[in-house]
Amino acid sequence: MACIVKYFAFALISIFFTFAPPLAQAQTIRAEVVASNLQNPWAVAFLPEGRFLVTERPGRLRVIEPNGDVSEPVLGLPSMAAQGQGGLLDVLLDTDFVNNNTLYFCFSEPGQVGNSTALAKARLSSDRLRLEELKVIFSQKPKVVSSAHFGCRIVESQTNGKPDGMLFLTLGDRYSQMNDAQTLNNHQGKIVRIYKDGRVPDNNPFVKRFGALPEIWSYGHRNVQGAVLSPDGTLWTHEHGPQGGDEINPILPGRNYGWPVITYGENYGGGKIGLGLSSQKGMEQPLHYWVPSIAPSGMVFLNSERYGRAWFGNLFVGSLKFAYLNRVELSQPFSGNVIKEHKLLEDLGQRIRDVRQGPDGWLYVLTDNTRGQLIRLVPR
Repeated sequence: MACIVKYFAFALISIFFTFAPPLAQAQTIRAEVVASNLQNPWAVAFLPEGRFLVTERPGRLRVIEPNGDVSEPVLGLPSMAAQGQGGLLDVLLDTDFVNNNTLYFCFSEPGQVGNSTALAKARLSSDRLRLEELKVIFSQKPKVVSSAHFGCRIVESQTNGKPDGMLFLTLGDRYSQMNDAQTLNNHQGKIVRIYKDGRVPDNNPFVKRFGALPEIWSYGHRNVQGAVLSPDGTLWTHEHGPQGGDEINPILPGRNYGWPVITYGENYGGGKIGLGLSSQKGMEQPLHYWVPSIAPSGMVFLNSERYGRAWFGNLFVGSLKFAYLNRVELSQPFSGNVIKEHKLLEDLGQRIRDVRQGPDGWLYVLTDNTRGQLIRLVPR
């Protein structure tokens, strides 16, 4: 009898592992907390010797030691309009940071009337205590009385796989100025490309168009808070839709991405936006969109095999609304169509603001609340 029981038990186990669906990916990793008690952290960059540089939206920049100790705020930041969605937002280290200590950050810059997104360049002192030689190299025009839709992701451009001395910066439509996203005489709802000293590249798509601002790379955006470069040098972004209609877009120069003329979302509380169109000639269709909205923030391509081949070349996108990390599986590594999505870190119950791949090949996320965390994703 004991043998028969064992036989049937073995058979049941075999059937389970043969026919049960694969375990959700959230069960294959665990969240390892690197640092805590960060106030609304927005972006993370990776310093030498295992340190981290983290922005806090209220207007603070902090260094985190490998053991999780969090520094006092770095000195030397400019004044900011730290209200609503504004404050200190993205940060990016120069590719030659080990030699020049140069970094770039974007923030909500106050003006006599209103505010706008600005991009600054500075050197981080060798003791990591202050910023030096600070210079604002770009300011979004015009300034607007608004505390929403700053955009503000920075990506270093590449040509033929090598940094080419230029930066992309995403700029929101400022919410109240959404129709400006369709006109080229302002920076609202645009992605711009400039040199690291603020100069405009002479091969930008609108340099020779009368009435167009020469910094503009693409337009028709709402609020881009995720941007990353693919290995072939293409800029990929995602952006917040209104109520539904968040998008993923590979960005091509000079193209119109449609907002607010076309969208897969609707007004808050319901009702169509404009004529309620989701397509129109001359406007780009998203590679992928979400309805309902997940409120995406942060995005990275994984080019590490730390998590196995299945994750290599996937996109990872944070969800603020539903508090998870989205593994976006593509038909080809780093390209193609979206074929499947996997929800990770749901058990944390925390808004995911940023996701990056560290120099060690692991993924790191920032959770956005008043006691936010820097988390490393490691296998169980």
